[in-house]
Amino acid sequence: MITTRNRNEVELDIKETLGLVPGFFKSIPDRYLDSEWHLFKTLELGETLIPNKYKELMGVALHSETKCRYCTLFHTEAAKLFGATQEEIQEAVHFAKMSVGWSVYLNGMQTDYNEFSKEFTKIGEFLKTKKLTHAN
Repeated sequence: MITTRNRNEVELDIKETLGLVPGFFKSIPDRYLDSEWHLFKTLELGETLIPNKYKELMGVALHSETKCRYCTLFHTEAAKLFGATQEEIQEAVHFAKMSVGWSVYLNGMQTDYNEFSKEFTKIGEFLKTKKLTHAN
């Protein structure tokens, strides 16, 4: 994206949206600020195909794995702002833990990918016939 607004215009937009200009935006070079803010405002704060609460829960789960405490804090607090409960945040983190564990196991055991893919195709077909959406 070619910058069309100067730094002062972008920072005014940030302040009008967030109440202040966070330090992490202040450190972005002038030529990137407008495009970085546009992405942040559109994807992070804007209504997209995925509701904000769910995007933030994904962010909590993702950054629990990347171990970025800045992002984990941000997405946890944003999830709460968008209506996530503590129980939903806990479930998102627990899901990430479980999913990463399976990734470690499958990769570490060098599970045959083609066989894995075939099995999950069969499982999907079976579950569709059962009209099963989730296990209790």
